[in-house]
Amino acid sequence: MDISVVVPLFNEKESLPELTQWIKKIMEEHGFSYEIILIDDGSIDESWSVVEELQTKNKNIKGIKFRRNYGKSAALFCGFDAALGNVVITMDADLQDSPDEIPELYRMITEEGFDLVSGWKKKRRDPVLSKNIPSKLYNWTVRRMTGIKLHDMNCGLKAYKRKVIKSIEVYGEMHRYIPVLAKWAGYKNIGEKVVIHSERKYGVTKFGLERFVRGPLDLLSVIFISRFVKRPMHFFGILGILMVLLGIASAIVLAVQKTQQLKAGIYGNLLTDSTYFYISLTAIIIGAQFFLAGFLGELISRSASDRNKYQIDKKTF
Repeated sequence: MDISVVVPLFNEKESLPELTQWIKKIMEEHGFSYEIILIDDGSIDESWSVVEELQTKNKNIKGIKFRRNYGKSAALFCGFDAALGNVVITMDADLQDSPDEIPELYRMITEEGFDLVSGWKKKRRDPVLSKNIPSKLYNWTVRRMTGIKLHDMNCGLKAYKRKVIKSIEVYGEMHRYIPVLAKWAGYKNIGEKVVIHSERKYGVTKFGLERFVRGPLDLLSVIFISRFVKRPMHFFGILGILMVLLGIASAIVLAVQKTQQLKAGIYGNLLTDSTYFYISLTAIIIGAQFFLAGFLGELISRSASDRNKYQIDKKTF
């Protein structure tokens, strides 16, 4: 199979018929063999009924329905797991991503040899203050911290070699950082394509202000996981050593001060009267806790994780 199109959705009943018909038109015009995987992330409207109806008309459509809302990362994870195409393309269900981009994305993967191609919504059709400016700041920060030179890290329109999406694990809110996960999995040939970004035609955006808090936290998480998941002691151990050294240095200063006082005939001052006593005690305790966290991290990293198990209510395949 040439292409799998993975589409996470939540309350998008109005856009699904138009989107799937558009994708079908593009695929038939270019002679691609394809499948469309629609993942209903616990919609509370009639989205799943629409998916079932569409599947009866087009056997290339497959549907997965969650019992409840798990988030976009969970939907992508299950879509990636089900995908059979040599090239996997993700897009949002709200018609802001254009299926007309599919042939060129496919060509860049198959002919130019990219492992991953990310869309760049150079001209965004979103509110300036609530989306455009925060997006520019977010992408600048991610570029600085990861070294991946993408202008639009979180663009939903992306194309992947099949082996890439089978090699990474997307969970929590990590859909924002799939290029980072791919890079740390060894897939460094990451490209970018300017894509059309249309205004939302139906419904309202599903992402609120909480993304401004979750985004930076997720970035710190993915960087830590990418670099230290196999060796957490390297991270916590370094912090522990620094804190213990700080504690020892404070203890030395305290000992020198006490010695000088004794030589000067001053005997009434207690060690606990000095600020350095508390700095030394606190730093050594925190250092020991970092070492303990490192040891626990080493044990946990060697244990199997079931974090990507989701309650699937229905499938159409």
